[in-house]
Amino acid sequence: MSEPIIEVERVTKQVRDSTGVLTILHEIDFTLQPQQSAAIVGASGSGKSTLLAIIAGLDTPTTGTVRLTGTDLFSLDEDARAAVRAAKLAFVFQSFQLLGNLTALENVMLPLELQGRRDARTLATDMLKRVGLSERLGHYPKLLSGGEQQRVALARAFVVKPAVLLADEPTGSLDHATGETVMQLMFDLNREAGTTLVLVTHDRAIAARCDRQLHIEAGRVDPAPAVL
Repeated sequence: MSEPIIEVERVTKQVRDSTGVLTILHEIDFTLQPQQSAAIVGASGSGKSTLLAIIAGLDTPTTGTVRLTGTDLFSLDEDARAAVRAAKLAFVFQSFQLLGNLTALENVMLPLELQGRRDARTLATDMLKRVGLSERLGHYPKLLSGGEQQRVALARAFVVKPAVLLADEPTGSLDHATGETVMQLMFDLNREAGTTLVLVTHDRAIAARCDRQLHIEAGRVDPAPAVL
């Protein structure tokens, strides 16, 4: 078996408020292999998005370790963690996170341009065609439907060929039919690219399409998460 691409070891996250110390995550442990998909499921407030942010190095655990392709994220300073994110990770959010002053094409070109790619326009155009938006290249986000905006977000995520895709409720703001279409596209792109997928969702039907399900309740992962 290959080396894990994601290793989460005894991760705990605590915050202090007026009532004392609140434990959001308690000694979370799991690993994911390259090209594996995992759904993080649980009720609102269970710690799903916090765990995703810690895996990305966007939030820091109180205790514990996260290794991405063997690199201990929290042995690095913030600049070094940002460099790892840029090289290894891509994100898809519920709220799309497109830049409103850029066209669909420019939004998808942006991460490539930040990498210094001279073929950014060609690669972005091809990826937008792949997600069915060849007629929307010059449209700004406000002129696109929610489903179209999320397809632009998928194109932007996959165009850089990330090792890991982190998706936080990617269909949460879409109607059911549009959400189904977007999720099918995301799984198709993920399979084609050979990306490792970590998906936060409250939808059990979507979670069932992943290789693994990690059930979080009261900050703890089910000790025997389902392997499908």
